[in-house]
Amino acid sequence: MKTKRLLLLIAAVIAAGAILSYRILHSNFDIEVDVVEINEAAKTIEQALGAFDAADLSAIPYPFAVIDSEGTVLYRSRADTPDTVYEAIRERSTIVDIKINDEVAGKLLLNHEDRLQVKEIKEKLFAVLLTAFVLLGLLGAAYLLYLQLAVFKPFRKLQRFALQVARGNLDLPLAMDKNNLFGAFTESFDIMREELSAARQGEYEANRSKKELVASLSHDIKTPVASIKALSELMFLQATDEKAIRQLGAINAKADQIDLLVTDMFHATLEELQELKVTVSEESSAILAGMAAGEIQPIRCDPIPECIVRMDPMRLQQVLDNVLSNSYKYAATPISISSRISGSFLELSISDYGPGVGRDELPLLFHKFYRGSNSERHGGSGLGLYLSRYFMKNMDGDIECYNREEGFTVTLKLKLA
Repeated sequence: MKTKRLLLLIAAVIAAGAILSYRILHSNFDIEVDVVEINEAAKTIEQALGAFDAADLSAIPYPFAVIDSEGTVLYRSRADTPDTVYEAIRERSTIVDIKINDEVAGKLLLNHEDRLQVKEIKEKLFAVLLTAFVLLGLLGAAYLLYLQLAVFKPFRKLQRFALQVARGNLDLPLAMDKNNLFGAFTESFDIMREELSAARQGEYEANRSKKELVASLSHDIKTPVASIKALSELMFLQATDEKAIRQLGAINAKADQIDLLVTDMFHATLEELQELKVTVSEESSAILAGMAAGEIQPIRCDPIPECIVRMDPMRLQQVLDNVLSNSYKYAATPISISSRISGSFLELSISDYGPGVGRDELPLLFHKFYRGSNSERHGGSGLGLYLSRYFMKNMDGDIECYNREEGFTVTLKLKLA
């Protein structure tokens, strides 16, 4: 309704301005000539001819000029009064013959000042147009203000709301203003937000149940696998037959593989890494040597500088286990560990002597679920190095890798306390 009223007012102002302008432009402003006054003016000039300075010419109501029969100006009441017949005709002046003894001695040019009336008409027209434009400007400003409050502002509010929904923030309701043009639209958006929030909550509960189930199954599976490994190791110690030793070794290796696959399955379900908590504390570097003990391939570990570093021992052990496990699987060579203090970090460099990694694959090793071209014959989910970088970053450190001429190196950077 407000929009219609404003538009009607704008149309009314335009119509009124057009009508007034038309009436002013087409009004009759012809001069009504008073013949008696003109005759009296002519007689006065005839009497004063030749002695204008001494004559009383104040009775003539119009500006005038007097010229002789040759066109010479004999007298002008004002400097701007037309003083030729041509100018008098152009200015719509009255031209009267001045006669002496019934002979034309000159002409009286009476200027009725049409320009003044034209100027007056222009001023009226200007006033009408100015008033109309001012009113139109005010009404236009009022209409723009109305659009700002009733259309643009609610629309920007909807836009910000949609952006929040797109970013996943579903907790902020979309309030409806009174007399909002987008009332039904706004209500539908808010209902959509509530439905999305409910769907997200349901998805979260389902994922949580799934993770709890996987964690429970992982625990249950690890227990019999640990029993199998313990029994196979006991039987391996007691076996004397070469064939039985090989078979028990195979059983033990398969048990290790199952244990690794179960661990990978557990990690693959952790879509929210916040559940993998990292608790950083200040620890002595002396504990690092015990973390890097080798079980399958021999490890040569150089002395580690004595210092205090920031770490989560459990998570750092996972990182080391993962890096060493990768070296066992893909290089199958002896492993050496060197360390040094560089700047504000203690750097542990874990090196093998295998074929290394392709140059194109190096930047991808820490991507989630990425597995290299040499991983076809080995199990895994592509999460090991991804989680290792996550753990190191949350311990204020970092992890890097690079090829050497004689092998491959992974460097762990531990922040000095």
